[in-house]
Amino acid sequence: MLRITIPAIEKWDERKQEFISTKEQTLQLEHSLVSLSKWESKWCKPFLAKKDMTNEEAIDYIRCMTLTQNVNPEIYDNIPNDVIEQVSSYINAPMTATWFAEDKGGRSNSETVTSELIYYWMIALNIPFKCEKWHLNRLLTLIRVCNIKNTPPKKMSKRALMSRNAALNASRRQQFNSKG
Repeated sequence: MLRITIPAIEKWDERKQEFISTKEQTLQLEHSLVSLSKWESKWCKPFLAKKDMTNEEAIDYIRCMTLTQNVNPEIYDNIPNDVIEQVSSYINAPMTATWFAEDKGGRSNSETVTSELIYYWMIALNIPFKCEKWHLNRLLTLIRVCNIKNTPPKKMSKRALMSRNAALNASRRQQFNSKG
């Protein structure tokens, strides 16, 4: 969870021809599958797509991430750039100590990831729905770990198997001081 503070602002509204003032407000934000689902249901496009978001879409995602109740909607129009960068850093943080060795020969998956697909993965892997409130990157890491652990090990080629067995035999001969 991220806690941000949006400072008090007083500014002139050209449309209404009046001064608008907002009080300082602290918001609690959560980048989770729930937030992602809210945003995608409003914008009808995948959040995790590689395409850039408009400023309006980015601010609305912050609104979808907000856990704080009864927030003045005008607060979101006054989020300073340094706070937006703080939110962006939070969204991009791995939130886990797990890391993966990347496959050199791995093919890239062109499947578009949406909230419904992530829910499907959770169901298929028996991940409880309470995890939908986890940081999204942590949930995606758990899904990836489950997929890796559920994949049967790759079969070794005959050459690799013979090489491994020869190395094991040599090691055992040396360990037990035998000739064969």
